[in-house]
Amino acid sequence: MNIILIHQYFLEENDPGGSRFNEMAQTWIDNGHQVTVIAGMVHYNASNKKEEYKGRWISKKKQGEVTVIRTHVSESYNSNFIGRLWGYLSFMFSSLYAGLFFAKEKYDVVLVTSPPLFVGFSGYLISRFKRIPLVFEVRDLWPESAIDTGVLQNGPIIKMAFWFEGFIYKKANLINVLTPAFRDKLILEKGVPSEKVIMIPNGADFRMSDELLHNFDAESLRQELNWQDNFVITYVGAHGVANHLEQLFDAAELLKETNVLFVLIGMGMRKPFLIEECERRELKNVIFFDPVPKVEIFKYILASDMGASVLKNVDTFKTIYSNKTFDYLSCKKPVLMAIDGVSRELIEKAKAGSYVIPENAQSYREVILGYLNNPERLAIEGENGLKFVKENFDREVLSTRYLHLIQEKVLNGRP
Repeated sequence: MNIILIHQYFLEENDPGGSRFNEMAQTWIDNGHQVTVIAGMVHYNASNKKEEYKGRWISKKKQGEVTVIRTHVSESYNSNFIGRLWGYLSFMFSSLYAGLFFAKEKYDVVLVTSPPLFVGFSGYLISRFKRIPLVFEVRDLWPESAIDTGVLQNGPIIKMAFWFEGFIYKKANLINVLTPAFRDKLILEKGVPSEKVIMIPNGADFRMSDELLHNFDAESLRQELNWQDNFVITYVGAHGVANHLEQLFDAAELLKETNVLFVLIGMGMRKPFLIEECERRELKNVIFFDPVPKVEIFKYILASDMGASVLKNVDTFKTIYSNKTFDYLSCKKPVLMAIDGVSRELIEKAKAGSYVIPENAQSYREVILGYLNNPERLAIEGENGLKFVKENFDREVLSTRYLHLIQEKVLNGRP
């Protein structure tokens, strides 16, 4: 099978961030398929293009064995809401241009992953011009998540976004969702035919974590970072409005007299504010790190005691699996889960961490003190989590199943 993947946030080599499709694309290639990716020139947590893309609209190169066509994204992307919206629209137009004029092979399917929702328009037109099926993937319910977090408030834009969402669901040949809650939402509330919806969730890539679990000296890194006397809770990911990381500061204030240390690794439009807020509160038990490549992220997680999954306390986020959760579990670390809904259910089913009420500092305090008073839980829950994700969320297995379902449902079994 020859696949066009449209993914605005497909990572460059050694980029920090969610690498799900980087790993899946490699699995597909290992299984004899071909993959061409159309991606953006601006990292989702950055504001500027890399030097190699300055003044360019299209760049085509090999990234390992994957052909990647990088296209223009406005550098206003992380400035404010209007900048973010223009960043989405600029990629919609540039990815359409690249798909029509630079992706010249004979393809079997175009796979679009959203958000941003508007990239579905590029995928739809490319699928029509090339006369191939369109597979649309829902990683996050948009515009609901933007409305719930207060990012999207303009009535006409909201109305347009809901119309466009319905249009794409109608035109797609197949829709993949990442959680059971997404599936129920599309079928029961949005009227999408059940036979059109599949569920291939996020998962864990064990290639790096397994090697590090056996060969990496986490204690040496703890000493290098001066963490050896701390109970370290690490958050990895975006520092944006949706994450509402201030809730970790509230917890840190209640835990000042303990050895708990909150470590925040990542980038986002609110990071400067968060650093300033942390300094204003004089929190010595919160530290920040810049984003690091995936293999380095695993090292920081392995040197920690727990991983934190944190989002704003809104209903839409009850439907999602937090990507970083799978990284924590694959490193045998219990999860401090500050997301209700399916993410909470996942951790409770795996017996691999604890739920805290989002934006409730007292809940954080009680749960974390429970671990300080009973540290034996860490090893037990860590083992539970690794076993659970290996049995249910192995990304290599999920990647293979993804293509099998595409072949079965939209290509009539054709390899």
